[in-house]
Amino acid sequence: MAATSNELFNDNAYLRRCRARVLRHEAGVLVTDATVFYPLGGGQPGDSGWLVLDDGRRHAIDDTRRERESRQILHAVDPALPALTPGSEVTLELDWDRRHRHMRMHTCLHLLSAVVRAGVTGGNLSDTGGRLDFDCGELVLDAQAIGAALQRLVAADLPVHVRSMPGAELAAQPELIRTMAVAPPLHLPLVRLIDIEGADLQPCGGTHVARTGEIGAVHVAKIESKGARNRRVVLRLGAPE
Repeated sequence: MAATSNELFNDNAYLRRCRARVLRHEAGVLVTDATVFYPLGGGQPGDSGWLVLDDGRRHAIDDTRRERESRQILHAVDPALPALTPGSEVTLELDWDRRHRHMRMHTCLHLLSAVVRAGVTGGNLSDTGGRLDFDCGELVLDAQAIGAALQRLVAADLPVHVRSMPGAELAAQPELIRTMAVAPPLHLPLVRLIDIEGADLQPCGGTHVARTGEIGAVHVAKIESKGARNRRVVLRLGAPE
């Protein structure tokens, strides 16, 4: 969906830390007026990292979620952490290595959806790999051919851009909507899209690398049958062992 000004990852996925003011802190949940932490969604895990207080003390942030009703981003902190006063300033610092692996794999999954020309029925990713499920019908998938096509797109070092499009305009271009299970928020005035130059354009709210070359080595770990029509393609970061 369109970027929210206090959700800093929308405009710059490479921000590793930010200063923020406490809005709410209760029962192991911290809400701030700004954050670099991406919340669980779109198949991408919630970020983890640290809450840094002005006296230098560091406290783990184990997960990040979005509250369904308020749409606020919730940082999971130790329930034993003494209550922070609303309005007090803190620093939020990402576990950057983990987030960057998410970014690399998320962009690679977009490339995978461009290589396999079939509807996507599901997907997920972690900091070591990811998978997409495809409604293949009679289409036969070849792991070696898919892996080679992915590596060509990675080696091409294609720029990755964040764009937006009115929901009504996106609805008129259904070929851009790859996911069959979850529809993008077409009711919104602007929907966020990820444009991999010359390779792929589709709606996505996740975090991505700036160029495909940043993905590095990746391989197809396996292809599984998930029913009469569905095939699951599992990717892993790094070269095959």
